[in-house]
Order: sequence, then structure tokens, then C-alpha cells
Amino acid sequence: MIRQIIKIDKEKCNGCGICADACHEGAIAIIDGKAKLIRDDYCDGLGNCLPVCPTGAISFEDREAAEYNEEAVKVRNNVEKQPEAASCSSGCPGTKAKSFVPNTESAESFTAFNKPQSQLMQWPVQIKLVPVNAPYFNNANLLIAADCSAYAYGDFHNRFMKNHITMIGCPKLDEGSYTEKFTAILKQNNIKSVTIVRMEVPCCGGIEHAVKEALMNCGKLIPWSLVVISSDGQILDQ
Repeated sequence: MIRQIIKIDKEKCNGCGICADACHEGAIAIIDGKAKLIRDDYCDGLGNCLPVCPTGAISFEDREAAEYNEEAVKVRNNVEKQPEAASCSSGCPGTKAKSFVPNTESAESFTAFNKPQSQLMQWPVQIKLVPVNAPYFNNANLLIAADCSAYAYGDFHNRFMKNHITMIGCPKLDEGSYTEKFTAILKQNNIKSVTIVRMEVPCCGGIEHAVKEALMNCGKLIPWSLVVISSDGQILDQ
């Protein structure tokens, strides 16, 4: 049948996942860092997802689509409420933005038990998955790091992540440029500072370039610094 249904522009989508949360029917999921309509019969065509999209990636279209199946949606929602049956059908739970306070055990406890404490302040951390308008960005000191750097530098949590909102990625493996997303984060949030941590290898220059482009494009003067780490875990430049 021909009916009104949503359409998602992949080029405009930043993968924030807000639309998936707004869709009570579970018709939208985040797949490979982009929102996707996964079930035509779950989409009621009312468009609760449209006004929440920060990039205007969602619109209506009239096309051949399966009829909205209210009973299937009810069954799906009942299953979703059962913890043992939770799934990623309406957006992976691992992409949901959340903040938390790092463990603040004393230095004496650390020495006695040799148990290093995580300094991570939020979730998710992968650049492609972080929502642009996450509340933890407000008044944040931002750490943007190449993912290998945390493995190369032994004291990465205390030296770089402490009191920072952390974003990690690999410009060689992640598809596309980070520039647009970084620019949106810097424009739409009150970011106090940006620290870039990259490896010495040439491909890591992509993450440095993307941040610098975003800093120039955001229209704000934001203090920033760059740290380069060698493959054997030494700080080469800062």
C-alpha cells in the first residue's frame, strides 16, 4: 500500500540516536553509526522522531510500505519491558548517553591494593556514537584521542582522562571525516577546552586535522592542546 512514512537522509544523520529514543514503536535503530528505519510496519507515520532530530535528517515521504501493525508493536513493547529479553531493535542500549562520577578512592588505597581507578566520566566514548547534544558536554573539558593512545600510554586515565569528557576513534578505520560532528559539538555546547591525544603514526593526523578544522569552523575561541605519543608509550610533543 502507498502511505506516509519517514525517510532518513544518511548524509545528514550524525548517529546521535535521539530519534530512536523518540520512536515509541521501535521502528528506528542506530546501525553502523547511522539511524535506519528497520521496520516499515512499526512506523505509524506520525513522525515523533522529526522534531527531535538535531540535523534535520528525517522527513516524510509517500511510498509503497507495509501497513502499520499496531499489534506487532504492542508485542514488541511488551518484550522490551522484560529485562531478560532486551535487544537492540530500537537502538543499541550501549549507545545511550549517560554520565557518572569516577571512583575516588584515596591514593593510599591505590598503593595498598594496586588497583587503578577508572577516570571515565561518561558513556558512550566512541566518536561515531557520542550524541552531539549530550548533557555531559555542558562546561566540559573535552579529550579527543586516537584509540591506540590509551594502550600505548600506561597512565592514560590519570594523565589525560581525569576531569575530561572522553571521545575516542581511529581516522583510518572509521568511515568518513570527524570534522562535521566535532564542529556541531563545539557549536552547540559550552566546551571549556579541547585536548587532542594522537599517536605518532601518520594516519593519526586525521584526528588532529578534524579537530583543528572544527575549532576554526565553530565560531568560538576555545583553548586547545595537542599531545603526540610514540608507539612505545613516550610523550613526544605537547
